[in-house]
Amino acid sequence: MRNEFIVFSIVSLVLVGVLSYFFNWAIWSLIILLPIIILGYYDFFQKKHAIMRNYPILGRGRYIMEELRPKIYQYFIEGETDGAPISRMFRSVVYQRAKKVRDTTPFGTQTNLYAEGYEWMNHSLNAKNVHEVNENPRVIIGGSDCTQAYSASIFNVSAMSFGSLSSNAIEALNGGAKIGGFAHNTGEGGLSPYHLKHGGDIIWQIGTGYFGCRKKEGGFSEELFQKNASKESVKMIEIKLSQGAKPGHGGILPASKVTEEIAEIRNVPIGENVLSPPSHTAFNGFKGMLHFIKKLRTLSGGKPIGIKLCIGVQSEFLALCKEMIAEGIKPDFISVDGGEGGTGAAPLEFANSMGMPYIEGLAFTHNALVGFGIREEIKIIASGKIINGFHMARAIALGADACYSARAMMIALGCIQALECNTNKCPTGVATQDKELSAGLNVKDKKHRVANYQKETIHAFLEMLAASGLKEPHQLNRTHIYRRISMSEIKRYDQLYKYIPNGSLLSKTHPEEFALHMSEIQVN
Repeated sequence: MRNEFIVFSIVSLVLVGVLSYFFNWAIWSLIILLPIIILGYYDFFQKKHAIMRNYPILGRGRYIMEELRPKIYQYFIEGETDGAPISRMFRSVVYQRAKKVRDTTPFGTQTNLYAEGYEWMNHSLNAKNVHEVNENPRVIIGGSDCTQAYSASIFNVSAMSFGSLSSNAIEALNGGAKIGGFAHNTGEGGLSPYHLKHGGDIIWQIGTGYFGCRKKEGGFSEELFQKNASKESVKMIEIKLSQGAKPGHGGILPASKVTEEIAEIRNVPIGENVLSPPSHTAFNGFKGMLHFIKKLRTLSGGKPIGIKLCIGVQSEFLALCKEMIAEGIKPDFISVDGGEGGTGAAPLEFANSMGMPYIEGLAFTHNALVGFGIREEIKIIASGKIINGFHMARAIALGADACYSARAMMIALGCIQALECNTNKCPTGVATQDKELSAGLNVKDKKHRVANYQKETIHAFLEMLAASGLKEPHQLNRTHIYRRISMSEIKRYDQLYKYIPNGSLLSKTHPEEFALHMSEIQVN
């Protein structure tokens, strides 16, 4: 093709001369052909891309199509149940509920009910009217050492940082939380003015970078923590140990998103990648972690202190539970994320192949706390691709007290799943620090959409609860959820994720599924 391009360019120039001689079209011919010829010769001599070097012009088309492929698939090929990580069907229901338009579907389900992995919830012949169900279920979070317990909604905004999201997106999320009476998790990027502007309830997340309570050299600052934790809007503090999308890696904020404002809030250099350490430096080991929790509870004036993690080595979590009993110190809540969790930026290997999925992690966490006899003192918040009412029901049936959602809240803001979160080019102004792009996100409108989506999704969950003959979320358990294992085999969740007796991990004989992990604690 290299020789063919040379011939093409020569013939083109000859053609320009002929057209000029007979028709006086030279200027228009040059305007059309000359840029193509110049671009072709650039491709011919550049040394970075073999395809473009061997196939000038035509080879460039391959790279253009590679960039456009996800967009072409999403808009022209993708079906209702396709699309990753969130299918079009789920994106559509979020948009509909956010806008308060019709969210029903015609002609029956498009889901294959006989496919392996299909899950459902059974109804009761004694179904309740939805008005008989508690219309505003709340969860009181705060143990015996907490003096400012928080009454939380069962559906809240999951951790998303200012930096990963735009200032307008943060404002709209917090404004929606204020309208709907639910909580907004800051993510590990610090407590910005945009989190506080609208007065919505805040769960302040502290990661390994200690943004918002960070010394210049990067360590934890008690003074800054106390200053921010005492703010009225801050209702709970969450220590991030790991997140599902990149557990054990630490947060990533690309340099293109580190503006002067974000650098000031996080106390980091401008225009450089912000890579949080994989683990905390403010404490060592599980005993140190628990005493750090106790310190934060004191510094915050008795507000609930929790931890967020994706379950990894199970014996380590069991060791943490043993340490809670030994030290007499417990977190007020544990947020359980899963490998399917979202993120603005993560290495592919971590996003695809690191960390336990949240369903298994949630079931394990609940069972472990029950097994050590401390479940009643610690609330569990579930996170990991929770989008609709069934997802909430499934999480609560597994053992969660409340739920988080991140990507669905972004979709309520207008996110179109363009998959540009890590490029600073988000076309909807949600996940970018480009002022021109973020200006397109109207806070006054979008905050109501966030509140609408949250309210309508809780209502859908309560309708499912009523259909099952139940009145309160805590009445849900694993016997209510089913999964198709194969065409001829179905199992309930209590068969797949077995309950264990209260206090059973304190005895000498451990339940079979925990025996190996308990023995590993002794080895470690």
